[in-house]
Parts: sequence; structure tokens; C-alpha cells
Amino acid sequence: MFSKVGQIMLYVNDQDESLAFWTEVAGFHIVDEVTLDEGMRWIEIAPTKDSQTSIVLHDKEVVARMSEGVNLGTPSLMFFTDDLDRLYADLSAKHVTVGEIIEMPTGRVFNFADNEKNYFAVMERKG
Repeated sequence: MFSKVGQIMLYVNDQDESLAFWTEVAGFHIVDEVTLDEGMRWIEIAPTKDSQTSIVLHDKEVVARMSEGVNLGTPSLMFFTDDLDRLYADLSAKHVTVGEIIEMPTGRVFNFADNEKNYFAVMERKG
């Protein structure tokens, strides 16, 4: 049986620009950063230092060269927040592309785009 989701791989065109977006704009923290063989650079980020799930920013070109046939598309990710309005206002103030806040049966949600125009969703989950 699976015990948890550990890491999500996000394949990007420019790791430095993506790292800047996720840390400086979205407020994520660097968990680990390592350069491996064949030019592979592993950048692990998470919303908090003690998050159980993290995102690894991988260079699309390097991964395509090393692992032919791997799907390099953007994963569908749903983030959660305790304060949707505050996060929406914060991302908007930083000129991040955000969609409308929508009322869903499961809670309020909006989407946003990162620096490479990958879209993600955020849902409000109170306490």
C-alpha cells in the first residue's frame, strides 16, 4: 500500500526563473538543491519546511535527453490554503495571472499561472 505522496516532478524550461517564481512570488521554501551527473539539477521546493509533499523542479531538456518518452507535460496540481482571499490578493498584487474565485461544492477555488504559463488550482480548506 502507498503511504503518502512524496514528490511531484515539474518539468520546466528555466529552473532559475521557476525557482524565483516559486520562492519569491509564491512563498515556497527550498528543501534541497543538488547537481547530479549529466547536468541534472535537482531543486526540491515545498510550501513549508515540514511539508509532507514537495515539488521537484527539473530541466525539461535534460530529462528529455536522459529519459526518452517521459511525459514532460504539467501535472494537474491542487494546492490548499486556509485563507483563499489573502492568497488571491497576494498573487494578484505580484502580477501573477489568476482566474476568478469560483464556489464549488467542495469549497472556493481559483487557478493561477506560474512564470512558464503552467496553470494550477488552489482550494480553501479551513483548519
